[in-house]
Amino acid sequence: FAMIPRDTYATIPAATSLTDVAFDRWRELGADGVVIGTVQKDTTGIRVQVRLFKVSTRQSAFGKEYSGSAANPRLYAHTISDEIHQQQRALRGVARTKLVFESDRDGERIKGTVEQRSVKEIYYSDYDGENQKRVTIDRTLSITPTWSPDGRSIAYTSYRRGLPNIFISNIFQGTLEELTKKAESNYLPQWSPDGTRLCFMSNRDGNPEIYVANRDGTNVRRLTNHPTADTTCTWSPSGTQIAFVSDRTGLPQLYVVGADGLGLHKLPISESYCDRPTWSPAPYNEIAFASRSGPGFDIKVFDVATNSVHALTFGEGSNESPSWAANGRHLAFASNRAGKYQIFTVGRDGKNVRQITKSGNNYKPDWSK
Repeated sequence: FAMIPRDTYATIPAATSLTDVAFDRWRELGADGVVIGTVQKDTTGIRVQVRLFKVSTRQSAFGKEYSGSAANPRLYAHTISDEIHQQQRALRGVARTKLVFESDRDGERIKGTVEQRSVKEIYYSDYDGENQKRVTIDRTLSITPTWSPDGRSIAYTSYRRGLPNIFISNIFQGTLEELTKKAESNYLPQWSPDGTRLCFMSNRDGNPEIYVANRDGTNVRRLTNHPTADTTCTWSPSGTQIAFVSDRTGLPQLYVVGADGLGLHKLPISESYCDRPTWSPAPYNEIAFASRSGPGFDIKVFDVATNSVHALTFGEGSNESPSWAANGRHLAFASNRAGKYQIFTVGRDGKNVRQITKSGNNYKPDWSK
């Protein structure tokens, strides 16, 4: 949808009901459709009615009524947006999705360390940065968060026991699970598309390798076996393959291995240094990653079908840790283009860059599915 700027239609009188629409005025502006809504209080909360009219015919193309609590009015607007996208364009909207990220905004310092290091905690927000909420209160490093496919749990790396291990915070139940309970280091969890497994990096066998475990921590399997470091995994949309980073040929590059540990191969990417891959959801088949560009990084996208690479950012600060939206049409990433590291979103065509966070430094976003 191409939206008409608010100042362009400021002189059109607001509709007083769902049937009182100035169609002639909207037609003069070249509008194809207009959305009208009403909100009324009732005994249990509010009732919201909405219509999408086709301006040329004055016929309703979408109509629905919602009722419930008035505590979160944004939810009604976001639901309407997503359902119009689905009904009109067969596209999954992102208005009800969430972003999770790590942040040092609280200004706390980790106690008991020689070097002064900032505490990092896990936060999440609406897709546009509103309603930011803190998840962890570990007062240590809680980093690399990732949403479960059902959007009800966040897996992340925490140093709360000294060495890094992987925890799962069930944010609506208020419970915490520990996926890894090893005396070694375990980092960088990523959920499988069906939510039954996670891949992660661990040095439990001597050096960093990629492992897969069931959601409850059972059935741990090692997928890679190489004396150099294998890190930063991401699942294919089908759940049958895992892309990861390895420096086995020198500088870090992207590789793919089957979820059964077979078929390992390097992706044909000619970038000198690659990190933080994220595999797009269907119907796209692309892997976004951070590519070193001078002193920093830029976000680039590898098309698995054509083996082509194109850039989404072009040297404005360092741009890192991309994460796809559930519909594959947008990405979130971290960048210091505004000074401190903040979370931004961008269209898959590289347009419409928007800053999401402003407080402190914020890193490693993950977009809910």
